[in-house]
Amino acid sequence: MSARYAIVVGRFYEDLAQRLINGAQAVFTEAGVGEADVFDVPGAFELPMAAKICAENGYEGVVCLGAVIRGETDHYDWVCGEAARGIQDVQLTTGVPCSFGVLTVDTLEQALARSGGDKRDSGRHAAEAVLALIALRERLS
Repeated sequence: MSARYAIVVGRFYEDLAQRLINGAQAVFTEAGVGEADVFDVPGAFELPMAAKICAENGYEGVVCLGAVIRGETDHYDWVCGEAARGIQDVQLTTGVPCSFGVLTVDTLEQALARSGGDKRDSGRHAAEAVLALIALRERLS
């Protein structure tokens, strides 16, 4: 059986989510492992649980994608911090690499630039991180 990869994506910002998925899928295609399975959740806060479910159900790596754009309240800080902590907890607990491809930005313009725009492609980088961790594990085993 070949390796299976998952992308869990918070769909709160649909256009950004799709851009991030496109970047991540391109990495898996270029690596010759085929497309990852995509699982949708409402937002970034739900990503850790989705990653845990995937890790416990045979996925070799999980790319976590989404976007949180700062607003006028503290909600941004709570969601970003808990999403990051939860995703890290999942990978350390399960041993399944889970990358953090969640945009944590102040503006939509910043999000667009980091989702395949002019500055970086966070979806691509998150998928590359998962593959790098898997390669490291294989090298050392």
